[in-house]
Amino acid sequence: MEAANDIEKKYKKWIVILSVAIPLVVAILFGVKLEGVKPLTFLPPIYATINGITAVVLIAAVIAIKNKKVKLHETLMKICIGLSVAFLAMYVAYHMTSESAKFQNPDQLTRGIYFFILISHIVLSVAIIPLVLITYVKALAKRFDKHKKIAKITFPIWLYVAITGVVVFLMISSDKAEYAINAMQ
Repeated sequence: MEAANDIEKKYKKWIVILSVAIPLVVAILFGVKLEGVKPLTFLPPIYATINGITAVVLIAAVIAIKNKKVKLHETLMKICIGLSVAFLAMYVAYHMTSESAKFQNPDQLTRGIYFFILISHIVLSVAIIPLVLITYVKALAKRFDKHKKIAKITFPIWLYVAITGVVVFLMISSDKAEYAINAMQ
């Protein structure tokens, strides 16, 4: 029990630091535009795909643990964390080199749905950072009772963030395509 407390104590400050620093750095970098760098406009479909893969791997990890395949669950969760880090790096790189796409659909219902999904995705993507880190540290500390309890909160939020990342991409992509077609007419 003492070792578990040591592990949790050791990582506690890192959880706080990363939970604050990641959204803060992303927000700051979002406003930075790199001059003389070719826009990385090819990245959105790649990082949307990463979000989709993350959702699938999260579901596979839950199935693995329900089937008592602990090592597989652990591996899949590490993959999810790696995918999330890759997503974040690409997302920041895209926004530092390219202008954000504007959702231009004039239909108020469609706009309302889009902005609800986008805003909830953004808010929950910030909230998921400490949840993932705390859940992971509980597993590292072998506090599986607490790990399981917080994972029941972390999993659906992380899954929602991953899926809505894909939905936002698809909505903005179809909107851009429709806007381009209408502009040609």
